[in-house]
Formats: sequence, structure tokens, C-alpha cells
Amino acid sequence: MRLSQALIVASKDFATFTKKKNIIYTVFVIPLLVSFLLPAVTWYTSQRSKGLAATPADLVTLLPAFSFFFLILAGIIPAYIASYSIVGEKVEKSLEPLLATPTTDSEILLGKGVAAFVPPFGAILVGSIIFMGLTDFVTQAKLGYYFFPNWTTATLLFLMVPLAELMCVEWNVIVSSRVSDVRIAQQVGALMVIPFVGIYLSGELRFIDLGVVNNLLYIAGALAVLDAVLFYLARAAFDREEILTKWK
Repeated sequence: MRLSQALIVASKDFATFTKKKNIIYTVFVIPLLVSFLLPAVTWYTSQRSKGLAATPADLVTLLPAFSFFFLILAGIIPAYIASYSIVGEKVEKSLEPLLATPTTDSEILLGKGVAAFVPPFGAILVGSIIFMGLTDFVTQAKLGYYFFPNWTTATLLFLMVPLAELMCVEWNVIVSSRVSDVRIAQQVGALMVIPFVGIYLSGELRFIDLGVVNNLLYIAGALAVLDAVLFYLARAAFDREEILTKWK
């Protein structure tokens, strides 16, 4: 597999995405909204009238759960890019010329995977930095220390978020290889967020302590196994001959 060819495919997709306002809004605006909204909610809960305000113990439980919203975003945002990257190009008649080149399926998938992975990861990382900075600003007086950054968020952002994004991209390759409508591909592809919402709810219901790094590592290990399974399924689902001859 030639990395240079994959990067050419990725650069082409990058250029295409910059012309799609709906993709830009989804990838960059949503993480920014979350990064400002969550600290605002934290500030409100800590400033309510006496007896209703969140205690330091409440904040220590709440803040790790809030940081998991970025994991949920990692299960949603790449779906819009990955689904458009295949189905959208098919609809616009720009996928066939690429499939007709000597570029291998693996190079095409890698290039499109990079294009679907990098922008959301960058946006989520920037959003999380803003979230942590603002959250520390509004909670430092009550906690007596800066809650972020910590090993929990480091594990979340640099291990679990990439694994979640990879899972989302692979799932959307499978979906996009079987449907021919962009909206349907995006709607079905967004179902990948369900496991991450489940993780968040498990933490809220105290089934899993999301503030313990070892628990996050166990979850990350499960995500890695699922990523490996979906990789082989995605590679098998992406059949250029079928796409060229059977898609209408």
C-alpha cells in the first residue's frame, strides 16, 4: 500500500469538505458549542441558592461525566464526513473516476479514513481544551484546585476518542457501501453513537465510575477489539467492482 496515494485521496477529500458548509458547521461549530455550554451549566449548578448548589463532591462526580460528551461527539461527527465521502461522491459522479484509477481499495479507504478522522479529532481536541479551561475557571474557587487536566481526560481524549472515531469511520464505510442516499447513510451511520451514550449513562447511573482510569482502559480495550472487527468488515464491504457496476 502506498501512503502517498492515500494522502492524495485525503487531500482531495479535504478540499471537497471545505466547500460544504453543512460539514464545516457540524465538524467545528458543534464541539465549540459544547465547550461553552458545559462550563455554563457547571457554573449555574455551582451558583444556585444555598442548599441547591452543587457541592465539591458533586462537581468531582459531574465533571468527568461532562467530559464524556466529547466521546459522544467522536461517535457522531465523523459519520457526516465518512458517509458523504463515499455516498456523496457517488451521487455527484466523482467517485467513479477515483475507483477507475490504479489506486488500491486499501489506499482509497485509508485516504478517506484520514480525511474523516483528522478534522473531527482536531475540533474535539480544541473544544475540550476550551471546556477544560472554562470549567477550571468556574470551579477553582469551590474545589480549591484546578480539576483539569488529569489522567482521566488524557485517557479519554488521546485513547478513547481516536478509537471511537475510528469505529465511527469504519461503520460508515460499511453503511455507505450498501446505500445510495447521503441522508440515509448519515442517519444510519449516526447510530454508532449509541454505545457511547450508553457508556455515559452507565456513568451517570453509577454502574461505572468514569473517573477511574482503569475503567476507561477496559472500555478502550473493548473499543479496540470492535475496531479490529469492523476494519475487516469495512474492507470486505468496500468492493469497487460492485460500486461501479451496481450502484444506481
